[in-house]
Amino acid sequence: MTTMINRREFLELAAIAGAGITGVVFASGLRQVNAAASSAQGNDFFFLQMSDTHWGFSGPTVNPDAGITLEKAIATVNSLERQPDFIVFTGDLTHTTDDPQERRTRLAQFRDIVSKLKVKTVHFMAGEHDASLDHGEAYREFFGDLHYTFDYKEVHFIVLDNVSDPTGSIGDAQLQWLRADLARLNREQSIVVLTHRPLFDLYPQWDWATRDGAEAVQALMPYEYVTVFYGHIHQENHHLTGHIPHHSAKSLMFPLPAPGSVPKKAPIPWDPANPYKGLGFRTMQARAGGKEYPITEWPVTKG
Repeated sequence: MTTMINRREFLELAAIAGAGITGVVFASGLRQVNAAASSAQGNDFFFLQMSDTHWGFSGPTVNPDAGITLEKAIATVNSLERQPDFIVFTGDLTHTTDDPQERRTRLAQFRDIVSKLKVKTVHFMAGEHDASLDHGEAYREFFGDLHYTFDYKEVHFIVLDNVSDPTGSIGDAQLQWLRADLARLNREQSIVVLTHRPLFDLYPQWDWATRDGAEAVQALMPYEYVTVFYGHIHQENHHLTGHIPHHSAKSLMFPLPAPGSVPKKAPIPWDPANPYKGLGFRTMQARAGGKEYPITEWPVTKG
């Protein structure tokens, strides 16, 4: 039996999360339809999303600990009592630079720092800071393909690239690839889409959109159990397009203001009384047998 959450209940939960309460559970569509086939405990797993680490960023008024925040985040993850099955980084691994050699230096440094994670299965994705200036050339040298798929247990993961095109588009070729990948799946397949920019028009004035994201959403719409996780906006946001929920992640370098809440988008200044306020990562639990899909928000610890 599959338990669905209605739109009103979803929006109420989103409002709670917006108030800063952690550990909120969202029934996000990542559920197995055939409970009899999926009831085995062995099909349960959880993974972790980290995003917008912006390695190479410097700004004392924004994050005076910029040189060690990533290492502290990794130490926090390594201290979790139960380690995740795998980790996904949803873009902006490094902070932008016009210098191609410096870009590669930052990518190499980021790679070396995250190698300290206890979890060795890690999936990476580019952000526009990593890839838009050179169409992802340097990123591919270190982390491989810009878009790809992988499967874990009974869930199909799709990594989309909406950053290497400087216009913020997915592009016709990748959309065709997406449709071909989806065409081989059952309409009741559990699907997770990982992307950097939001696929919907959250706030295009701040580049919080994907120009052809609606085409990707349209391709996904016939599938009953789809969930989208993204980064880019440096804060939690929960949104529905039809039956498809979209969840954004906090940054691991600096928070940004709510969409349209200020005249100009800019990092929120560091609060010495509350170090690492607004920064964090999240864990997501996939449960077999048609159960809910919990999302738990974790802060970066100070120590």
